[in-house]
Amino acid sequence: MILVVFVHILFTGVGRAADGTLLIERTVEGQSWFDTASWILNIMPLFFVVGGYAARAGWRSAQGRGEDAVGFVRLRLARLARPAIPVFVFFTVALGATRLLGIDPALVDTIAIGVGSPLWFLAAYLLVQALAPWMIGLHARWGVRVPLVLLAGAAATDSVRFLVAGGLLGLGPVPPTGYGLGTELFGIPNVAFVWLFAQQIGFFLFDGWFARRRIWQLIGLIALGYLAIWCLVSLGGYSWNMLSNQWPPTVPLAILAVVQAAALTLMHRPLTALMRTRAAQGVVLLVGSRLMTVYLWHLPMIMALTGVQLLLPAPLPAPGSALWWWTRVPFLLVVLGAVWLLSLWLVRYEQAPRLGSAPTTTLTAVAVAVFLAPILAITAYGLDLPLAACALICSAAALLLVGAYRGPRGGSAPATTAGRTARTTTRSAPGGRA
Repeated sequence: MILVVFVHILFTGVGRAADGTLLIERTVEGQSWFDTASWILNIMPLFFVVGGYAARAGWRSAQGRGEDAVGFVRLRLARLARPAIPVFVFFTVALGATRLLGIDPALVDTIAIGVGSPLWFLAAYLLVQALAPWMIGLHARWGVRVPLVLLAGAAATDSVRFLVAGGLLGLGPVPPTGYGLGTELFGIPNVAFVWLFAQQIGFFLFDGWFARRRIWQLIGLIALGYLAIWCLVSLGGYSWNMLSNQWPPTVPLAILAVVQAAALTLMHRPLTALMRTRAAQGVVLLVGSRLMTVYLWHLPMIMALTGVQLLLPAPLPAPGSALWWWTRVPFLLVVLGAVWLLSLWLVRYEQAPRLGSAPTTTLTAVAVAVFLAPILAITAYGLDLPLAACALICSAAALLLVGAYRGPRGGSAPATTAGRTARTTTRSAPGGRA
C-alpha cells in the first residue's frame, strides 16, 4: 500500500510553466526507464492474489461458524462500501462547489480524473470477493483447470478487443475512446477473467502449492512468466507499460499475478523474520487497520497538499528536476501523516458494522451490482459530479439492501482483511508454508 501511494506521488507532477500557468503532468511516466520498472512496480495483481489467500482462509472460518455465502459476501460489501461513503460525499461536495465557483472545467476534469482513478479497485475487488465462495468450490473440484479456463477467457477477450480496434470484425476502426467506451467496452469482461484468475492463484498460495516448489523452480517460474509477458508485448500488441495494461486488465497482468505469487513465496523467510519485529508489526497494524482509508484518500490528500504548496510564496520545484526527486520521500511522509490524521475519524467506517436480518441471495446480488455499476462508469468515463453523486447514492442503497447500514459494533475494531492476512502468512498453510 505504501508503494502504491509513493508511485502515485511520482505520477503527480505539478508546477508552473514559464508563463506562470499551472502545469500538471504524469512525471514518472515520461522517464525512459518507467516502462521496464512497471513490470515490478505494478503490484496490483498481488493485491488480488493475497485477497484470494484471505478469502480462502475467511471462507473456511465462516463455514466453521456456520455462515453461508450471503453472510460472507455482505460483510465484504460492507467493508468496501462503508469506507467509500465519506469519499463519495467529499467528491460530490467538492465537484459541486467547483461548478458554483465557476472554476475552469478542463482543470477540474484533469484533477478529478486523477483522484478518481483508484476507484476501479473497489469494483474489481468486490466482484471477485463476492464470487469467492463459488470459485473456491470450483477450485476444490477442478483445480488448475479453473485458472486455465479464466486465462483462455482473458485471451479471447483481448483478441476481440484488438480485432475491433483494427476494424477486422466489420465494425470499422473503433478508437480507444470517444464513442461510449470505445474499444475499452470489449475489454470489460476481463475485469472478471483477469482478476478472478489472480484470486485463483491466491487459492493455490493458500494450499501451499507454491511453498512446495523448490527455489530453482520458483525462480524458473518467475523467469518463464516474464518471458511470456515479453513475448506478448513484443508480438501480441500489448503495451510495454504494465499500468497501461491495467484498464481494462489484460493477459500480461494475469501472468504477472503468477510471477508475484512466486516472488512472494521466495521472500517468505525474510518477510516472516521481519514480521517478528515490533516495528514491522506496528506499521502493519497501523496501516492495516486503515487500509481502505489510505487507499481511498491518499490521492485527494496529495492534490490538497499540492494545492497548499501552490498558495505558499515559495516556488514549487519543477517536475522531474533533481530537487523534485529529492523531495518525493519527504512528501510521502507528509501525505501518510495527513491521511493518518484524517483516519482518526474515518477509521470508524472500516470497522465491521452491526448487520440486520440476512437478505436473500438475489437481494445480495442486486446490492453488489448496484455498488459496482457507478464505479465501473467512473473508471470508464472519469469522475464527474453526476457520477460521484450516483456512486454515493448507490453505495448507500447497497448497504441498505444487505442490512449493513448501522454503526460499528462496540469495542475495538476487528482486524481488517489485510491485518488478518499479514498475521496468517507467518504461519503454515495447509500443505506447506504460505
